Amino acid sequence: MNNNATLSQMKEMRLLGMFNAFDAIIKSGQGQSLGPDELIAQLIEAEWNDRQLRRTNRYLRAAHFRYPATLPEIDYHTARNLDKNLMTRLSDGSFLQRGDNILITGPTGTGKSFIASALGQHACILGHRVRYFNCRKLFNMLKLAKADGSYNKFINKLERQDLIILDDFGLEPIEGPARLGLLEIIEDRHGRKSTLIASQIPTNKWHEVIGEQTIADAIMDRVSHQAHRIELKGESLRRKRK
Repeated sequence: MNNNATLSQMKEMRLLGMFNAFDAIIKSGQGQSLGPDELIAQLIEAEWNDRQLRRTNRYLRAAHFRYPATLPEIDYHTARNLDKNLMTRLSDGSFLQRGDNILITGPTGTGKSFIASALGQHACILGHRVRYFNCRKLFNMLKLAKADGSYNKFINKLERQDLIILDDFGLEPIEGPARLGLLEIIEDRHGRKSTLIASQIPTNKWHEVIGEQTIADAIMDRVSHQAHRIELKGESLRRKRK
């Protein structure tokens, strides 16, 4: 079988990593110096890397992050009570395997959403499914899903995510249906999957934000269990940079 036929079959089987690697090897003439085992190893490695990259890009697109943020871009020089050692520990992704939560609080402009997006994007790179939500939009989506009969499907989809990011938590009062929806989401994920919540409101005020005492107790008990806390302080970074 000639090389063109092999390339054609690779492309038809969507072995795109192998296709590109084999095509490059042929054009460079490197194939003459490679043994069969070396050639196979290079082609398999190329296919593996290509699939990993495509999966990461697919996860990043599906997450709908607020910012295209990365962990190396996080500013540790500005005084805002950000613990670099904690961020280093979180970057290994083990919190996702344990189903730990992350709670980020602090005044507006201190970088909560950026840090949340950076952690989420890093989780995608590590091979985890992530979904980012602005809380107000999430509660509207839950309301619409109830109305059109897709609520259970939507909840099941959220349950499959390795990490859910709930940003801008507590900016608006949480109404009854949204409160119950939030409890269901948190309950489904408790001890199994991770949830990151970012809020301007200190965690000791979240009971008031949630509203109904019994439901608030249930949500806070589950959210606070095995939670890493990032409590940012200081002035708005946006104002400083401006």
